[in-house]
Amino acid sequence: MSRSKALQYYIVSRLLLAPLQLLTIITIVFLLLRATPGDPADAILGGRAPESAKEELRKQLGLNLPIWLQYFLYLGRLLSLDLGTSLTSRGQKVGEIIGQYFPATVELAMGSMLVSLVVGILVGTISASRPGTPLDLGGRLFGIITYALPMFWAGMLLQLVFSVQLRWFPNSNRFPPNLPIPKNITGLYTIDSLLNGNLQQFLTALHHLALPSLTLGILLSGIFERIVRVNLKQTLKADYVEAARARGISENKILVSHALKNALIPVITVLGLTFASLLGGAILTEVTFSWPGLANRLYQAIADRDYPTVQGILVFFGAIVVTASILIDILNAYVDPRIRY
Repeated sequence: MSRSKALQYYIVSRLLLAPLQLLTIITIVFLLLRATPGDPADAILGGRAPESAKEELRKQLGLNLPIWLQYFLYLGRLLSLDLGTSLTSRGQKVGEIIGQYFPATVELAMGSMLVSLVVGILVGTISASRPGTPLDLGGRLFGIITYALPMFWAGMLLQLVFSVQLRWFPNSNRFPPNLPIPKNITGLYTIDSLLNGNLQQFLTALHHLALPSLTLGILLSGIFERIVRVNLKQTLKADYVEAARARGISENKILVSHALKNALIPVITVLGLTFASLLGGAILTEVTFSWPGLANRLYQAIADRDYPTVQGILVFFGAIVVTASILIDILNAYVDPRIRY
């Protein structure tokens, strides 16, 4: 089988598996929500409401139906792209909630991913290029510590130091409440302010984005540091690198032009897994920094036992992770000619 046909077969097989992956996520989310203790009727009406009122609300919400029937009714609504209606947001559609809060999460994710890639690749490259030195040891410690630190603890510590003590960064929100937000184009304040030609709004939005992005990005950068360090060390021992040294090519040029380029191939694969970690870490980061994103809204919905909102947001996140995983797999297969299907 030729490489082009093999690649086409691989792409088709990955696309066919995507609905099954998403259905698995939907099923797990649905069952776990029903298995957790608590009653949405209590969350909406309060614990002191009459039992008759609670029962009437359960009938209206369909919570009195058998679990299997609730499941198939929910699948039917999903097929028509109806994520349901929030129980606690005055009848607001879950799709509208996602559209309202998701841009803030995207902006945080983009900033965090940029920080994690730059820091992880830089530290990993320095560590691998100087084996056995204090820089190598420092790089290894950096990867272990950043990977192991609890997200919420690091966020609160950085807030205490840089927001409370030094007052370098604000400790909450995307934008000052007393200033007009950038005119909505994409929903991303940094990009919208640039598109509107307002440099002051861009700097203000970037100032608010900096600390949460640095917190989440640095803690995730340990993943890239470890991968780059291990693969770059192996690449620097390869025959073609030794041949380049024998031709008199400088060590820096060998590192940048030959070894690092090949060592970064596994990073593409890890991007998909890191993206899933990014969404999980975004919940703790958004709650810690009072960042008005979709992950923070999910946290509120879980606390309120808002089944439709929790299900809708988790299914939406699941669809993003599945899509990102497919794109990363295809990109990795296209970039790396050593892969066979």
